[in-house]
Amino acid sequence: MSDRYVQPLRSLIQIIFLLLSVQIIYRFVTFLQLALQGADTALRPAAIDAFLPISGLFGTAAWLKGGGINPVHPAAVVIFVTVVIVSWLMRRSFCSWICPIGTISEWLWKLGFSRLRRNWFPPSLVDKGLRGIKYLLMAYFIATAVAWSLPLLQQFLGSDYHAVSDARLAELFLSPSLTTLAVIGLLLLLSFPLRNPFCRYLCPYGALLGLLALLSPLTVRREEKKCVSCGVCNQVCPSRLDIMHAERVNHAECIGCWRCISHCRVHTALSMSTFSKTAIPGIIFALLVVLLFWGGTGIGKATGHWESLVKAADYRFLLSR
Repeated sequence: MSDRYVQPLRSLIQIIFLLLSVQIIYRFVTFLQLALQGADTALRPAAIDAFLPISGLFGTAAWLKGGGINPVHPAAVVIFVTVVIVSWLMRRSFCSWICPIGTISEWLWKLGFSRLRRNWFPPSLVDKGLRGIKYLLMAYFIATAVAWSLPLLQQFLGSDYHAVSDARLAELFLSPSLTTLAVIGLLLLLSFPLRNPFCRYLCPYGALLGLLALLSPLTVRREEKKCVSCGVCNQVCPSRLDIMHAERVNHAECIGCWRCISHCRVHTALSMSTFSKTAIPGIIFALLVVLLFWGGTGIGKATGHWESLVKAADYRFLLSR
Protein backbone atom coordinates (compact mmCIF):
# COMPACT_ATOMS: atom_id res chain seq x y z
CA MET A 1 0.00 0.00 0.00
CA SER A 2 1.33 3.45 -0.96
CA ASP A 3 2.09 5.96 1.81
CA ARG A 4 0.64 8.91 -0.13
CA TYR A 5 -2.51 8.84 2.03
CA VAL A 6 -0.45 9.99 5.03
CA GLN A 7 -0.29 13.62 3.89
CA PRO A 8 -4.07 14.07 3.50
CA LEU A 9 -4.48 12.31 6.84
CA ARG A 10 -1.93 14.60 8.48
CA SER A 11 -3.63 17.64 6.97
CA LEU A 12 -6.96 16.49 8.41
CA ILE A 13 -5.45 16.07 11.87
CA GLN A 14 -3.76 19.47 11.59
CA ILE A 15 -7.08 21.12 10.68
CA ILE A 16 -8.88 19.43 13.58
CA PHE A 17 -6.30 20.61 16.11
CA LEU A 18 -6.22 24.09 14.58
CA LEU A 19 -10.02 24.37 14.87
CA LEU A 20 -9.84 23.12 18.45
CA SER A 21 -7.20 25.77 19.19
CA VAL A 22 -9.37 28.51 17.69
CA GLN A 23 -12.33 27.30 19.77
CA ILE A 24 -10.23 27.28 22.95
CA ILE A 25 -8.96 30.81 22.28
CA TYR A 26 -12.49 32.04 21.58
CA ARG A 27 -13.77 30.46 24.79
CA PHE A 28 -10.93 32.00 26.80
CA VAL A 29 -11.48 35.49 25.37
CA THR A 30 -15.20 35.12 26.15
CA PHE A 31 -14.30 34.00 29.69
CA LEU A 32 -12.12 37.09 30.18
CA GLN A 33 -14.87 39.41 28.96
CA LEU A 34 -17.43 37.82 31.27
CA ALA A 35 -15.02 37.78 34.22
CA LEU A 36 -14.23 41.48 33.82
CA GLN A 37 -17.97 42.21 33.61
CA GLY A 38 -18.53 40.55 36.99
CA ALA A 39 -19.69 37.06 35.99
CA ASP A 40 -18.09 35.00 38.74
CA THR A 41 -19.53 31.78 37.33
CA ALA A 42 -17.69 32.15 33.99
CA LEU A 43 -15.72 28.99 33.20
CA ARG A 44 -12.12 29.21 32.03
CA PRO A 45 -11.05 26.61 29.43
CA ALA A 46 -8.08 24.88 31.06
CA ALA A 47 -6.70 23.84 27.66
CA ILE A 48 -5.61 27.46 27.10
CA ASP A 49 -2.59 26.42 29.19
CA ALA A 50 -1.27 24.78 26.02
CA PHE A 51 -0.12 28.28 25.03
CA LEU A 52 1.97 28.60 28.21
CA PRO A 53 4.94 26.27 27.60
CA ILE A 54 7.25 28.27 29.89
CA SER A 55 4.74 27.81 32.71
CA GLY A 56 4.70 24.13 31.80
CA LEU A 57 8.50 23.94 31.95
CA PHE A 58 8.80 25.72 35.29
CA GLY A 59 5.85 23.77 36.70
CA THR A 60 7.45 20.51 35.61
CA ALA A 61 10.75 21.54 37.22
CA ALA A 62 8.97 22.25 40.51
CA TRP A 63 7.15 18.92 40.28
CA LEU A 64 10.39 17.00 39.66
CA LYS A 65 11.98 18.76 42.62
CA GLY A 66 9.26 17.42 44.88
CA GLY A 67 6.87 20.35 44.95
CA GLY A 68 3.92 18.65 43.30
CA ILE A 69 2.01 19.98 40.28
CA ASN A 70 1.19 23.65 40.80
CA PRO A 71 -2.57 24.31 41.06
CA VAL A 72 -2.44 27.67 39.24
CA HIS A 73 -1.85 26.30 35.73
CA PRO A 74 -1.75 22.52 36.19
CA ALA A 75 -2.83 21.82 32.61
CA ALA A 76 0.33 23.61 31.42
CA VAL A 77 2.41 20.94 33.17
CA VAL A 78 0.24 18.08 31.88
CA ILE A 79 0.37 19.34 28.29
CA PHE A 80 4.12 20.09 28.46
CA VAL A 81 4.95 16.61 29.74
CA THR A 82 2.58 15.04 27.18
CA VAL A 83 4.16 16.95 24.28
CA VAL A 84 7.63 15.94 25.47
CA ILE A 85 6.64 12.26 25.56
CA VAL A 86 4.90 12.41 22.17
CA SER A 87 7.91 14.10 20.56
CA TRP A 88 10.35 11.66 22.13
CA LEU A 89 8.44 8.55 21.06
CA MET A 90 7.09 9.84 17.74
CA ARG A 91 9.91 11.97 16.33
CA ARG A 92 8.91 15.55 17.17
CA SER A 93 5.57 14.89 15.48
CA PHE A 94 3.86 17.46 17.69
CA CYS A 95 5.37 20.19 15.49
CA SER A 96 4.05 18.75 12.21
CA TRP A 97 0.79 17.08 13.27
CA ILE A 98 -0.65 19.08 16.20
CA CYS A 99 0.94 22.51 16.75
CA PRO A 100 -1.32 25.25 15.27
CA ILE A 101 1.66 27.56 14.70
CA GLY A 102 3.43 24.80 12.78
CA THR A 103 0.29 24.22 10.71
CA ILE A 104 -0.14 27.90 9.78
CA SER A 105 3.56 28.23 9.01
CA GLU A 106 3.41 25.19 6.73
CA TRP A 107 0.39 26.55 4.88
CA LEU A 108 2.18 29.86 4.33
CA TRP A 109 5.35 28.40 2.82
CA LYS A 110 3.27 26.09 0.63
CA LEU A 111 1.31 29.13 -0.56
CA GLY A 112 4.58 30.91 -1.19
CA PHE A 113 5.84 27.95 -3.20
CA SER A 114 2.67 27.88 -5.30
CA ARG A 115 3.05 31.60 -6.11
CA LEU A 116 6.82 31.95 -6.36
CA ARG A 117 7.42 28.44 -7.77
CA ARG A 118 10.16 27.91 -5.21
CA ASN A 119 11.19 28.42 -1.59
CA TRP A 120 14.33 30.28 -0.63
CA PHE A 121 16.94 28.72 1.64
CA PRO A 122 19.61 30.83 3.39
CA PRO A 123 23.27 29.84 2.86
CA SER A 124 24.34 26.95 5.07
CA LEU A 125 26.45 29.02 7.50
CA VAL A 126 23.71 31.64 7.87
CA ASP A 127 21.12 28.90 8.40
CA LYS A 128 23.20 27.24 11.13
CA GLY A 129 23.79 30.56 12.85
CA LEU A 130 20.11 31.45 12.84
CA ARG A 131 19.16 28.00 14.13
CA GLY A 132 21.43 28.66 17.09
CA ILE A 133 19.02 31.36 18.33
CA LYS A 134 16.34 28.86 19.38
CA TYR A 135 18.91 26.70 21.17
CA LEU A 136 20.20 29.71 23.11
CA LEU A 137 16.64 30.57 24.14
CA MET A 138 16.01 26.93 25.10
CA ALA A 139 19.24 26.79 27.12
CA TYR A 140 18.30 29.98 28.98
CA PHE A 141 14.86 28.75 30.01
CA ILE A 142 16.04 25.26 30.96
CA ALA A 143 19.07 26.58 32.86
CA THR A 144 16.80 28.93 34.79
CA ALA A 145 14.32 26.16 35.61
CA VAL A 146 17.15 23.90 36.80
CA ALA A 147 19.05 26.59 38.71
CA TRP A 148 16.09 27.95 40.63
CA SER A 149 15.46 26.31 43.97
CA LEU A 150 12.08 24.77 44.72
CA PRO A 151 11.01 27.72 46.95
CA LEU A 152 11.94 30.17 44.17
CA LEU A 153 10.03 28.16 41.58
CA GLN A 154 7.01 27.98 43.88
CA GLN A 155 7.22 31.72 44.49
CA PHE A 156 7.08 32.37 40.74
CA LEU A 157 4.32 29.80 40.13
CA GLY A 158 2.26 31.29 42.94
CA SER A 159 2.76 34.91 41.90
CA ASP A 160 0.00 37.20 40.67
CA TYR A 161 1.87 37.62 37.38
CA HIS A 162 1.84 33.87 36.72
CA ALA A 163 -1.80 33.53 37.78
CA VAL A 164 -2.98 35.73 34.90
CA SER A 165 -0.13 35.09 32.45
CA ASP A 166 -2.62 33.64 29.98
CA ALA A 167 -4.63 36.89 30.08
CA ARG A 168 -1.46 38.94 29.61
CA LEU A 169 -0.56 36.80 26.60
CA ALA A 170 -4.04 37.31 25.15
CA GLU A 171 -3.72 41.05 25.70
CA LEU A 172 -0.48 41.03 23.71
CA PHE A 173 -2.38 39.88 20.63
CA LEU A 174 -5.77 41.51 21.25
CA SER A 175 -4.23 44.96 21.87
CA PRO A 176 -0.86 44.67 20.13
CA SER A 177 1.77 47.39 20.18
CA LEU A 178 3.43 48.59 17.00
CA THR A 179 6.44 46.44 17.88
CA THR A 180 4.27 43.34 18.28
CA LEU A 181 2.53 44.02 14.97
CA ALA A 182 5.87 44.57 13.24
CA VAL A 183 7.34 41.31 14.57
CA ILE A 184 4.22 39.28 13.67
CA GLY A 185 4.03 40.91 10.25
CA LEU A 186 7.70 40.21 9.54
CA LEU A 187 7.38 36.56 10.56
CA LEU A 188 4.28 36.12 8.39
CA LEU A 189 6.02 37.81 5.45
CA LEU A 190 9.12 35.64 5.81
CA SER A 191 6.97 32.51 6.01
CA PHE A 192 6.11 32.81 2.31
CA PRO A 193 9.60 32.42 0.80
CA LEU A 194 11.11 30.51 3.77
CA ARG A 195 10.01 27.18 5.18
CA ASN A 196 8.89 27.53 8.81
CA PRO A 197 11.21 30.42 9.82
CA PHE A 198 9.76 30.83 13.32
CA CYS A 199 9.87 27.09 14.03
CA ARG A 200 13.33 26.67 12.51
CA TYR A 201 15.07 29.67 14.02
CA LEU A 202 13.18 31.06 17.02
CA CYS A 203 11.07 28.41 18.78
CA PRO A 204 12.81 27.14 21.96
CA TYR A 205 10.01 24.59 22.45
CA GLY A 206 10.85 23.01 19.09
CA ALA A 207 14.55 23.08 19.95
CA LEU A 208 13.92 21.01 23.09
CA LEU A 209 11.63 18.58 21.27
CA GLY A 210 14.19 18.16 18.50
CA LEU A 211 16.92 17.18 20.95
CA LEU A 212 14.60 14.70 22.65
CA ALA A 213 13.70 13.25 19.26
CA LEU A 214 17.34 12.23 18.82
CA LEU A 215 16.56 9.55 21.42
CA SER A 216 13.35 8.44 19.69
CA PRO A 217 12.85 4.74 18.99
CA LEU A 218 11.61 5.76 15.51
CA THR A 219 13.58 7.16 12.61
CA VAL A 220 13.25 7.57 8.85
CA ARG A 221 15.30 4.79 7.29
CA ARG A 222 16.49 4.56 3.66
CA GLU A 223 16.97 1.24 1.87
CA GLU A 224 20.01 1.92 -0.28
CA LYS A 225 19.32 -1.00 -2.65
CA LYS A 226 15.83 0.32 -3.43
CA CYS A 227 16.71 4.02 -3.59
CA VAL A 228 17.04 5.43 -7.14
CA SER A 229 18.65 8.69 -5.92
CA CYS A 230 15.99 10.87 -7.56
CA GLY A 231 16.31 13.52 -4.86
CA VAL A 232 12.56 14.00 -4.35
CA CYS A 233 12.88 13.32 -0.61
CA ASN A 234 15.39 16.16 -0.22
CA GLN A 235 13.20 18.52 -2.24
CA VAL A 236 10.03 17.99 -0.22
CA CYS A 237 11.66 17.92 3.24
CA PRO A 238 10.55 21.10 5.07
CA SER A 239 13.69 20.91 7.22
CA ARG A 240 16.06 20.70 4.23
CA LEU A 241 17.67 17.44 5.37
CA ASP A 242 19.88 15.35 3.10
CA ILE A 243 17.74 12.23 3.24
CA MET A 244 18.93 10.82 -0.10
CA HIS A 245 22.45 10.13 1.22
CA ALA A 246 21.55 8.98 4.75
CA GLU A 247 20.89 5.48 6.02
CA ARG A 248 19.04 6.82 9.06
CA VAL A 249 17.62 10.34 9.36
CA ASN A 250 18.21 10.89 13.06
CA HIS A 251 18.35 14.69 13.05
CA ALA A 252 16.97 17.24 15.52
CA GLU A 253 15.29 19.11 12.65
CA CYS A 254 13.29 16.07 11.49
CA ILE A 255 9.70 16.82 12.48
CA GLY A 256 8.19 13.43 11.64
CA CYS A 257 5.95 14.86 8.91
CA TRP A 258 6.30 11.85 6.56
CA ARG A 259 6.62 14.10 3.49
CA CYS A 260 9.77 12.31 2.34
CA ILE A 261 8.16 8.88 2.75
CA SER A 262 4.86 9.92 1.14
CA HIS A 263 6.54 11.43 -1.94
CA CYS A 264 9.16 8.71 -2.42
CA ARG A 265 8.95 7.30 -5.96
CA VAL A 266 9.90 3.79 -4.86
CA HIS A 267 7.56 2.26 -2.31
CA THR A 268 9.39 1.09 0.86
CA ALA A 269 12.68 2.73 -0.16
CA LEU A 270 11.95 5.07 2.77
CA SER A 271 10.12 4.06 5.92
CA MET A 272 9.51 5.14 9.50
CA SER A 273 11.22 2.33 11.36
CA THR A 274 12.10 1.18 14.85
CA PHE A 275 15.55 0.26 16.12
CA SER A 276 14.89 -3.29 14.91
CA LYS A 277 14.15 -1.93 11.41
CA THR A 278 10.45 -2.74 11.70
CA ALA A 279 8.50 -0.31 9.50
CA ILE A 280 5.52 1.46 11.09
CA PRO A 281 2.49 2.02 8.80
CA GLY A 282 1.42 5.63 8.42
CA ILE A 283 -2.04 5.02 9.87
CA ILE A 284 -0.52 3.45 13.00
CA PHE A 285 1.88 6.39 13.37
CA ALA A 286 -0.99 8.88 13.05
CA LEU A 287 -3.14 7.03 15.58
CA LEU A 288 -0.28 6.82 18.07
CA VAL A 289 0.40 10.56 17.81
CA VAL A 290 -3.24 11.45 18.47
CA LEU A 291 -3.86 8.78 21.12
CA LEU A 292 -0.69 9.59 23.05
CA PHE A 293 -1.58 13.28 23.09
CA TRP A 294 -5.21 12.76 24.10
CA GLY A 295 -4.19 10.01 26.51
CA GLY A 296 -1.73 12.28 28.30
CA THR A 297 -4.23 15.09 28.70
CA GLY A 298 -6.87 12.55 29.73
CA ILE A 299 -4.65 11.29 32.53
CA GLY A 300 -4.21 14.86 33.73
CA LYS A 301 -7.97 15.35 33.88
CA ALA A 302 -8.57 11.99 35.56
CA THR A 303 -6.00 12.69 38.29
CA GLY A 304 -7.36 16.16 39.04
CA HIS A 305 -4.42 18.07 37.53
CA TRP A 306 -6.28 20.07 34.92
CA GLU A 307 -8.58 22.82 36.18
CA SER A 308 -6.96 25.93 37.68
CA LEU A 309 -7.73 27.21 41.16
CA VAL A 310 -7.75 30.75 39.76
CA LYS A 311 -11.37 31.73 39.18
CA ALA A 312 -13.16 34.54 37.34
CA ALA A 313 -13.21 36.80 40.40
CA ASP A 314 -9.44 36.39 40.78
CA TYR A 315 -8.89 37.42 37.17
CA ARG A 316 -11.07 40.49 37.62
CA PHE A 317 -9.21 41.52 40.78
CA LEU A 318 -5.69 40.89 39.46
CA LEU A 319 -6.28 42.45 36.04
CA SER A 320 -7.80 45.59 37.52
CA ARG A 321 -4.76 46.35 39.67
